[in-house]
Amino acid sequence: MAKKASSFSALGGLVYSTDAGRHCPACGKPADACICKQHVIPEGDGIARVRRESKGRGGKTVTTVSGVPLALEQLKELATNLKRRCGTGGALKDGVIEIQGDHVELLLGELTKLGFKAKKSGG
Repeated sequence: MAKKASSFSALGGLVYSTDAGRHCPACGKPADACICKQHVIPEGDGIARVRRESKGRGGKTVTTVSGVPLALEQLKELATNLKRRCGTGGALKDGVIEIQGDHVELLLGELTKLGFKAKKSGG
């Protein structure tokens, strides 16, 4: 029988197990099944920052939207609506919405229309 590795935080909670991977320090469940992250609103100043990126993406251009003050479920819904509006694919990674292609101006207008404070970030 194989020995399973696990590590505990300094406060005594399980944070990693080879059986299930990372665990949420707040609720103790595996990160994929975390129940507390559904209600967490990202910290920040409440301004959605829209920028065009291509570094580290094999030359492909991606438009990112970060700092949107929404909970995870609403952020997923917003990402879906923005992808549909741009007519492209994309992803939601660590609270940052990634839309394939250069859609900075379109996303700025769309976010402003939805009532968010949005500003262009970067060059």
